[in-house]
Amino acid sequence: MVHISRKTKQKELLQGEVKKFSSFFTAEELFAKASKKDAKLGIATVYRFLGELVTRRAVHSYTCERKTIYSFDEQSHCHFICERCGKKEHLTINSLDFIKSKIKGVICHFQIDVSGICQRCKEQG
Repeated sequence: MVHISRKTKQKELLQGEVKKFSSFFTAEELFAKASKKDAKLGIATVYRFLGELVTRRAVHSYTCERKTIYSFDEQSHCHFICERCGKKEHLTINSLDFIKSKIKGVICHFQIDVSGICQRCKEQG
């Protein structure tokens, strides 16, 4: 059975607001923008709307600091996390050439968390 989503004024509002993001965003950020224009909008509606977009592959979802974030771009989302101080840095990794031969299919986006010891903690011993 194919689920066809109904068009509602709230979904139209969310569609308009979500297009204004140029980078990563959270459901809470979308809700904050959209609820200024429709006080009756609920956060659950925002999560359902974003879930539909992810299912249709219209947006990509990632996990960052235990939150789901979304993006229209098929960009990577990578971190380096220090095991001593817990500092988290965003990394830019543009190529996965080293793993492409292991994947049967096409990589559209990826998320990688790398753990280690940051330079500051390394210098402190």
